[in-house]
Amino acid sequence: MTLKEMDQNYVLQTYARNYVNFVKGENSILYDEDGKDYVDFGSGIAVCSVGHGNPRLAKAICDQVSNITHISNLYLIEPQARLAKRLAELSGIDAVTFFANSGAEANEGAIKMARKYGEVEGEVKRYKIITLEHSFHGRTITALKATGQESMHNYFGPFPDGFVYAKNIADIYNHIDDHTVAVMIELVQGEGGVQPMQKQEVQALASELKKRDILLIVDEVQTGIYRTSELLASNLYEITPDIITLAKGLGGGVPIGAIMTTHKEILKTGEHGSTFGGNYLSTRAALEVLSILEEHKNSGDLDHIMIMFEERLKEIADKYSNLFEKEVGVGFMRGLRVKEGRDAGEIIKAAFKNRVIVLKAGRNTVRFLPVLTMTKEEMLLGFERFESALSSL
Repeated sequence: MTLKEMDQNYVLQTYARNYVNFVKGENSILYDEDGKDYVDFGSGIAVCSVGHGNPRLAKAICDQVSNITHISNLYLIEPQARLAKRLAELSGIDAVTFFANSGAEANEGAIKMARKYGEVEGEVKRYKIITLEHSFHGRTITALKATGQESMHNYFGPFPDGFVYAKNIADIYNHIDDHTVAVMIELVQGEGGVQPMQKQEVQALASELKKRDILLIVDEVQTGIYRTSELLASNLYEITPDIITLAKGLGGGVPIGAIMTTHKEILKTGEHGSTFGGNYLSTRAALEVLSILEEHKNSGDLDHIMIMFEERLKEIADKYSNLFEKEVGVGFMRGLRVKEGRDAGEIIKAAFKNRVIVLKAGRNTVRFLPVLTMTKEEMLLGFERFESALSSL
């Protein structure tokens, strides 16, 4: 039985898999079982923030599992406490953090926090949460309903009530009523087409919500952990949300989610929990990821390579104007918006054939989420192969 047959016979088929078998990685380069190398401009969908096979992260994980992997949240977990402190320090936000296992879990927890905030002495007073069209917040029942994409609401009902979808930031104000407790947004919509929000609009919204005592939840599952050049996209937008959710790049490949909140007593003992959340393994890995990326940011290397990457993408958008409308995105969360009549999927397939990995996003967008520690040489090789793919179309 081949590996492909094994997967198809024993794994629930919820993904349209590409059956290449990767066996090794070195920073931005992946190697398959035949020894072919691929430039990875997807980084596991923004997860492998410090690259594949990072020796510092590998050593930190190995050292930790050689001692304690897990004990449970009934006891003090030293790396968890240190990680929460580092997140507050690096973000400049006076917040406490709850640790979960994924972005969807983090968003579920954020929704619970908001619903609790809307209660007074156990009685529901405010419960509605406004999200945006084209948003994506996860695949659990509640996070799926928070997602502002109607196509994702097929099946799985009945869904939890209380979610309202605005067309854009300006439209949010039209949906606020006496039952509104929170607004939940991504500052750059990832799955929704690598679409950044306008900074002044976001700042005005944050200010207005504060005046009305409505919580601002920012989903930074994809934008967080230096993906947009700062620790948080919220730092880039110069806002202080009430609740911020994180995951993906925080663990560098080890599953972890986090909910930061400035409301330090919003949940009490027993009102939320997670068996695996914030255990020794995940938080020790995340501490090393933050250490690596903080050094990379402070050296100037991160911003330098991000600027080069953006400039190169803009050149490609101009050169291949028959394929692309424009370049979009922020930092290392980038996209090429494909022209009407052309399919992003065909470009992604051609790129893979030329051994460079790119991703698909909404609004017919080719998405780039490279490793944050990507070198100039890796970047140039990737774009050389990507252009070869475009020339074949």
